[in-house]
Amino acid sequence: MSSKIVIAGGFGAGKTTLVRSVSEIPPVTTEAIMTEASIGHDDTSITPDKTTTTVAMDFGRITIDDELVMYMFGTPGQARFWFMWDDLVRGAVGAVVVVDCRRLADSFDAVDYFETNKRIPYIVALNRFEGQLDYTAEQVREALEVSPEVPIIDFDARQRLSGGEVLKALLRYALEHNRASEPVA
Repeated sequence: MSSKIVIAGGFGAGKTTLVRSVSEIPPVTTEAIMTEASIGHDDTSITPDKTTTTVAMDFGRITIDDELVMYMFGTPGQARFWFMWDDLVRGAVGAVVVVDCRRLADSFDAVDYFETNKRIPYIVALNRFEGQLDYTAEQVREALEVSPEVPIIDFDARQRLSGGEVLKALLRYALEHNRASEPVA
């Protein structure tokens, strides 16, 4: 059995890094070198070493056990690529919104997308840059207006085990969410 999940979030939040760190296959990425055309569109003031950006999607795979394979589709973070999101989330069992706490405003649109699109359960994953977070999970929940039932966890996108915990949390939440939404006969 296979499942599709989406890794979403703002520009430079760690989506590609998460897919890379947990994928058991060499991930397919559509990373392009940032050019002068991105000036004024992509804020790299917090991430000055960032030289590439996702322009379509990332793709990775992880085998959970003998019966479940998960396919990860990472979205581009910039507004100019959001037209692809509806196609990328089609058929997904759930989504992870990766948040860079140094730039909470970059996460509003991704959270809003999944809050508005109630058919896809999602969790929020706070990426620890340099091992720290600028806000608590509850402060992020309030700032981004995340529903109380949505799990918020912190992790380090560079670490495979930490990224794996995020995926496990999503699977647990998606299973609970899907059971709760099943009609009673």
